[in-house]
Amino acid sequence: MMMKRNSFRAAPLVALALSLCTPPLAMAQSCALCYTQAAGSGSRMIQALRSGILILVIPPMLICVGITWMAYKKRNQFNEDDSPEIPEGTPE
Repeated sequence: MMMKRNSFRAAPLVALALSLCTPPLAMAQSCALCYTQAAGSGSRMIQALRSGILILVIPPMLICVGITWMAYKKRNQFNEDDSPEIPEGTPE
């Protein structure tokens, strides 16, 4: 039983280590059109592209964090009401 618990704790650490070890180019889509357009544009366009990527990434990230937080807060809401209440004065 203790082995399973340790493996669940180690899984996120292993995933983090693997994601940090992969080269950045492996994570990119490497679209030829996007690459040539970004390489041929000026520094102002490259900065606009970077900020646009951040603007498109932040809302889905916040939505996922919000759903995870709500699920964490509500995880025991239905389990608390399942226990039957024994009226006072009745023998157990």
